[in-house]
Amino acid sequence: MTPPKTSLDSVLADKEMSSSGFSCSKGPAKIEVIQKRADFLRASRAPRVAMPGFVIQIRPRGDDAPMRIGFTCSKKVGNAVARNRAKRRLREIARLVLPQYGSAGTDYVLIGRNQKTDAREFQDLLADLRTALSKDHPHKTSSKRKTA
Repeated sequence: MTPPKTSLDSVLADKEMSSSGFSCSKGPAKIEVIQKRADFLRASRAPRVAMPGFVIQIRPRGDDAPMRIGFTCSKKVGNAVARNRAKRRLREIARLVLPQYGSAGTDYVLIGRNQKTDAREFQDLLADLRTALSKDHPHKTSSKRKTA
């Protein structure tokens, strides 16, 4: 008798969950991708945390909707190949870290840095994102302080 067929997605998901330390009962948090320019502009007015490999903008929306993540790299990062490589690295660190450290109802925008996002060791990028998310970031004021 042949074993029942399983989809490749379920096999990869089980393998990924066991290797990343996620328990099957809890499941990963739902993450949506920011695609509209207006959402990126709203996030640009939010507090930001600069790390050696990237900059992260963190905007609490104040709802219980799933967290959303956006990725961007300007032409300062390099040509299309370099920008896409940097965004792939940012996507991967977000996929690994945000389910554990992110919070629902928040927008996160990861911005690649010139010659840093691509050249930095992957483990260092992971540590940078964990550090940025563990700070009390939503309650901090932005770096542009208004003086009275």
